[in-house]
Amino acid sequence: MNARIPDATRRTVLKAIPAMILTAGAFLWGILPERARAAFINTFRTRTVEEDTFRFDPARGEVVWRGGRREPYFLTLDGLVEAPARLSYRDLRALPQVRRTADFHCVEGWSVGDAPWGGVEFRELFARVRVQPQARYVVFHALGQTENVGGLTHYVESLPLVDLLNPALGALLALDLEGSPLQDSRGAPARVISPFDLAYKSIKFVTRAEFTAAPVQGWWTRANPIYPVNAPVDPHRLRSPDPRARTR
Repeated sequence: MNARIPDATRRTVLKAIPAMILTAGAFLWGILPERARAAFINTFRTRTVEEDTFRFDPARGEVVWRGGRREPYFLTLDGLVEAPARLSYRDLRALPQVRRTADFHCVEGWSVGDAPWGGVEFRELFARVRVQPQARYVVFHALGQTENVGGLTHYVESLPLVDLLNPALGALLALDLEGSPLQDSRGAPARVISPFDLAYKSIKFVTRAEFTAAPVQGWWTRANPIYPVNAPVDPHRLRSPDPRARTR
């Protein structure tokens, strides 16, 4: 006689399957030869809403616009700060660089385990300015033009300042992937990596970080209202618990 599996047990097993698959994938990623891993990175799926009007030249730290016009890249830090700053690509590279391996979770349901990023910690970056006490969020702005959505013609995302500064969350301003400068399709020259948030929060082509007292609806949320301003990854997709869950 076949014993019936209790519904609660069946649900628990089904919920565990995605995490088991991701863990197995991460293990296989770790034992792949470097060349094979680099080839896999080239298959990293890409979603870009920006018009194809520019590329980035990391050797010269310049944005190259359609038609050939070049201009130096700068990252502007402004808003609720006492000392706004404007950093060139060389300035960013001169800051202490860190390497961080993190899972990447797309809103479409797929994930990449142990993606090897490199870049600058936000604690290091934001030390360049004196942030005012009322600043609670950072609104990131991207290079390039998009379809006009709710008055936005470029990609925008906001994240809590406390999350960006929390080392347990592993957020990073990424400049590299797999040990090389970001490709254009991956968000060159710089992108946000927020491992415990869905990937639409990991804005690409960052050119400005604006400190604000309140969050704003990002481009993706305005274009797709079913997606909220706060976008934590479903716990069942995570291999390690979201540190913020303990404080909610």
